[in-house]
Amino acid sequence: MLDVQQLRKEYGTLVAVNDISFQLYPGDVFGFIGPNGAGKTTTIKMLATLLEPTRGTALLNGIDIVKYPEEVRPLLGYMPDFFGLYEGITVREYLEFFAAAYRIPKNQRAAIIDNVLELTDLTVKRDAYVETLSRGMQQRLCLAKSLVHDPLLLLLDEPASGLDPRARVEIKELIRELGAMGKIVLVSSHILPELADFCNKIGIIEKGELLVWGAVDEIVKQMQVTRHIAIHPLGEMEPLLKRLEHCPHVQSVEPRNGYLLAHFIGGLEEQAELLTQLVQEGFRIASFHEESLDLEDVFMQVTRGEVS
Repeated sequence: MLDVQQLRKEYGTLVAVNDISFQLYPGDVFGFIGPNGAGKTTTIKMLATLLEPTRGTALLNGIDIVKYPEEVRPLLGYMPDFFGLYEGITVREYLEFFAAAYRIPKNQRAAIIDNVLELTDLTVKRDAYVETLSRGMQQRLCLAKSLVHDPLLLLLDEPASGLDPRARVEIKELIRELGAMGKIVLVSSHILPELADFCNKIGIIEKGELLVWGAVDEIVKQMQVTRHIAIHPLGEMEPLLKRLEHCPHVQSVEPRNGYLLAHFIGGLEEQAELLTQLVQEGFRIASFHEESLDLEDVFMQVTRGEVS
């Protein structure tokens, strides 16, 4: 597991990361959300043992990243937001270089490289020169080199940055697959739709403070004090709007594009009772369903728009 304990980084009087703590387990895909300048990259660099914390630490499988960085590094793979690619070498040569750097025995390298090329869908490009790859393929190559030593923890800093829509989808599918393989994946982004589809846990950081973290469903449930009921009537909306305004469990009603959104404070029983009453009173209802918050709603509720 990854156990982050009161991790802090100061630059003079600036507190870039302010005593953050969280825990992740194998199979967790953790979406690290925050605006630019919130402290995401600083946190990731500390976890990658590239930046020494001012205080605090993290334990990866019980190993202290501050006291024993050399022992931790074989257990983690780091993909920075910007990375260099050596020109004049092929994709296979690039991966062989990193396999050697990770001290993988020479007789095992070919099989391992073939496996990561297949996992990242780069097999057909194994003999291509790295500078000829598209941006999306270069991202996958950087991820491939982070996987050659089979790390437990993957630190991915803005992995979909600068990619076209198809490449974004491919990267998301790959990250989802890595979580299914039992890896701990920490992926940072400030673009919420990138994370909503494949993360089971999230953390929202702003101005160095970890405002909230945990399972996505639990956080959404905590944030959603009232239920949002979308009601699509057949015919005129005005009579239904006036009726809902007099319902004891409806706090307010908003006309939307073709439907009404009721802010509802009752439970499922009260929802069922309301729908039954509306039908019995002659209102023709095409659909009646609860809308849940998404990550953008949660982000807007807990953040204040501040940066360090």
